[in-house]
Amino acid sequence: MASTPVYFHNDPGVPAIEIGTKEFMCVGAKPPFDHPHVFLDMGDSDEMICPYCSTLYRFNKTLKAAEARPAECVYRPQAA
Repeated sequence: MASTPVYFHNDPGVPAIEIGTKEFMCVGAKPPFDHPHVFLDMGDSDEMICPYCSTLYRFNKTLKAAEARPAECVYRPQAA
């Protein structure tokens, strides 16, 4: 995984999110309605469902690692 994890959320409630990485963090919804921030790794697959929020993530090789479709599903956590 890259040195800085890439986080995604599904506040819009879309059925699937396309992302440009196979290793990422899912937060469910934006805080304070988030679930535990879980690391997910698609491995050889091009899809993965988050075990907490059931969001379907699809790998899209045309996107950069920190990009998503819809774009608003990229989450940037605040520094502590």
